[in-house]
Order: sequence, then C-alpha cells, then structure tokens
Amino acid sequence: MSTSATQVPERDVKSKIVIGAIGGDDARLATDREHDMPFLEAIKLYPTAVGWSIFFSLGVIMTAFDPQLLGNLYATPAFQRDFGYKFNDSYIISAAWQTGLGMGNPIGQVVGAFFAAYPMEWYGRKKTFGVCVILTAAFIFIQFFARSLPVLLVGELLGGLVLGTYVVVAPAYASEVCPIPLRGVLTPWVNLSFVMGQLIANGVIAGTSKLDNHWAYSAPFAAQWLWPLIILIGWPFAPESPWWLVRKERFADAEHSLRRLASATVDVKPTLAMIIETDRLEREMETGTTYLDCFKPTNLRRTEISIGVYTIQVLSGIYLVGYAVYFFELAGLPVEKAFSMGVGFLALGFVGTCCSWVLLIHYGRRRIYNTGLAVLIILLLIIGILDCLPSYETNHGIAWAQASLMLIWNFVYDLSIGPVCFVLLCECSATRVRSKTIALATAVQAVVAIAMTVAIPYMFNPDEGNVRGKIGFFFGGLSVLSLVWAYFRVPETKGRTYEELDIMFSKGLKTREFAKYQIE
Repeated sequence: MSTSATQVPERDVKSKIVIGAIGGDDARLATDREHDMPFLEAIKLYPTAVGWSIFFSLGVIMTAFDPQLLGNLYATPAFQRDFGYKFNDSYIISAAWQTGLGMGNPIGQVVGAFFAAYPMEWYGRKKTFGVCVILTAAFIFIQFFARSLPVLLVGELLGGLVLGTYVVVAPAYASEVCPIPLRGVLTPWVNLSFVMGQLIANGVIAGTSKLDNHWAYSAPFAAQWLWPLIILIGWPFAPESPWWLVRKERFADAEHSLRRLASATVDVKPTLAMIIETDRLEREMETGTTYLDCFKPTNLRRTEISIGVYTIQVLSGIYLVGYAVYFFELAGLPVEKAFSMGVGFLALGFVGTCCSWVLLIHYGRRRIYNTGLAVLIILLLIIGILDCLPSYETNHGIAWAQASLMLIWNFVYDLSIGPVCFVLLCECSATRVRSKTIALATAVQAVVAIAMTVAIPYMFNPDEGNVRGKIGFFFGGLSVLSLVWAYFRVPETKGRTYEELDIMFSKGLKTREFAKYQIE
C-alpha cells in the first residue's frame, strides 16, 4: 500500500516499516469494508458488539453515581443534620469533610486506573470487569451502614479504588469490539453512562431528600446494588476482546469472539487478519506494552493527546456537575427547585450526548471538540459576569439566569468535549498500549480532579470563599488555555482504522494534515 497527498519525508527506519504496512488481501478487504460501511448497516451487522459494548459501560454508571450522590447529599437536610454542624441557623458539612469525602472517587481513579491496566493485560477485559463488580458490591455495605463521617470516608475511598477501573475497561473494550462506523457512537457511550449515572443519582436523591430520617441518604446508597446485580447476571456470557486474544496469540479464540460480536452473515476472517496485521505492525514499530512504552518517541505524542483531552474535561468545569444542586441552592433557589434544576441539568446532558452521535457521524472529532470548547468558554464568562452585577443580591432573576446558563453549559459539554474525549482517547492510543494509555490519561485527569475537589468546596461554601457564579471566571480562564492547546495538538481521526492511525502518527504528520491525508 502506498501513501500520497501530503508527503512527509521518512525520518527513520520506522517510517520505512509503515509505508505499505497494510498487507494481505484479507486485511485490505477488512479495511475497505469498514471504510465503506454505512452506520445503519454496521448496527445490523454487529448488533451483539453494540450490546456488549453498552453492557461493559454499566460500570461507568456506578462510577458516576457515587460522586454525584455525594455532592447532592450536601444539600440534603437529613444528611446535613446527621453529619454536619450548625451554621447561621442551618446545618452544613464543613469544607474540610467535603474535600475528604470527595477525594474517594478521584484518588480511586488514580490508583484503580493504574492497577486495572495490569489485570486487563494479564487476564483480559472480561475477568477484570467481573472481579471489580464483585468488589464494588462488597464496598457498598460500608457506605450503606455508615453513621459517621470517618466510616463514610473509608467506604468512599475503598469504593473509589474499584470505581476507577471501569473508566479504563469500558472505553478499551468498546474500541476493540466495534467497527469504524460504530466507534463514534459506542466509545462516547462512556460519556452517556457518566450522564446516566449522574442523572439517576439526582433522581434518586430528589425522591429521598424529603425524608426526615437516615433513609434520606441510606436508600440512595442501597440503590447502587442494582448495577452489580444486573452485571453479574450477564457477565458470564460476555465475549472477550478479540484484540487482547490476538496479542496473546489465541487466534482461534479471537475468531470465535469475532463471530459472537457479529451477525451470522459477516465473514470475520478478514477482520481477524486486519487485527493480526495491526498487531504485527505495532510490534515492528516497537510500540511495546508497558507504561514506559507510552512515553517512547513512537507513542509520546499519542499519550500527550490522550491525557490532554481527558484532563480538559476537568479544566473546563465538569466537576461543577457534582455540585450543581448545591450551586443552585447557594445562588438563592429554594431547596426543592434546586433539586428539580439539578435533574433538568443532567437530563439536558443526556440529550446532548445523544445528539453528539449525529455530529460524530457527520463531522470530524477535531471540529466538534474545538467548537464546543469555545462555546463553553463564552457561557462560563457570562455566568461570572452576571455574578458581578450590583443588583445580584436583590434581583433573584440573575440567579435564575445563571442556573439557566449552567443548563446550557451542560448541554454543550455533553454535545461536544464530553463524548468526543472518549473517541479521541481510544483512536489516538496505539492498540498494544491502549489500556495503559487510557489508565495514564485517567490517572492524570484524576490528579487534576483531586485539586478541584480540594478547591471547589472552599470556593463555594458560604463560610469560606462564597464565590458563587464567579467561579465561571476560574474555569473560563482554564478553558481558554485548553482551547489553545487543543487547536494545535488535537488531530482529526474520523474514519481511520487503527493501522492507518499508526501510519499517520509514525510519519509525524502535522495536526492539521490528518484530515486530508490519503492512504491508498
């Protein structure tokens, strides 16, 4: 196979290896077939791949449910009374304890993500997923029976260690079982799962927050057991990733897995040949399989992009989602209306993610990502400006305007950088180090999230910074820096096989050359 269009000089032996890399009639047939396959036809040909990809994303719902629940409990009267202290004729949870409890999920993502990559490589995606679900079910008991902040903190930390693994397992699995036309929908399903987890948490706590006893917070913790129950019923029947099986040289098992992921009319042998060929190419490129390999010259740019797009989720203000109800309450909305706005907030995020599928099918990842980030900046700055108006304290309409802008912000986020992040995360990482790259990106994102978890309560709480909507200036400024980086570093990956992306990255194409580069 030869390359044309924008030509880049061969820089080293690796460049010579990748030119003409896609070899074999079967591998070439699979590549052409995926390029020419319409979206609806892909769904008809790979219905079980769609189903199992969604199934593995159920773990992400649990990952999102826990911190969202915790953020809403800070605005729940029974929880405030039982776990907080009196301040100005009402009960609040101190900023220090909010910070401590909020650490469970991001610290868990750091440690859990790093450790998840090892069993995923040694034992496979399926076994790792099953063991983690069992551990999650066990740790929920601590949260359910907690009646003091220290016990609840232990439950959050232990639970967070396992919850961090799902964010690595789900996108890796989805990217390895789906053809090109479905990648733009099923890898962003991870983002939809985050939104669903947050939305379900808001719905549950909106229903129980009016209770005047411990069930106001115990019942939401108990609701988490639903997901392990559902997952453990279906888990034994899940197929393993064919890419992982090929790396273990279990070619017969990989072919069997591909047959289970496709309809009976699909000839999976060309797909298997393409997977084997891509794995061979990455071995020749010395892509490697360890964490250190992620920082080799072959992979460094790909690792940087993966870490960057994931970290920008935090820098753009996504952790405000967990504090949405608390923000609305501090902005002056009544408790009931604050919870209602919180549910509407996430419902719009759900709609936004679903709408993103249409954009991802028709438009490039780079355009959607950068345009969405620019719109988020404008919305955040307007929220901050409204908070500076002299009539803010007396004009309640300003608080409603800020709340409405937050709704729009969440819709735009889940229409653009939220789902596109997971597509880029999977498409920019090399297949042999995908689990390690996703784990690194998750860990770095979580470290930044820890900083936000410390900062946000101190900025928000009325007995601390009490910045209210001025927090828009903070995240707006960080988003401006993020947009500058994304413009120069995030390439267009739409419609490319993993082998084609290997070739393009190895040739050192400039960011804006990816979209028009031709491989014939």
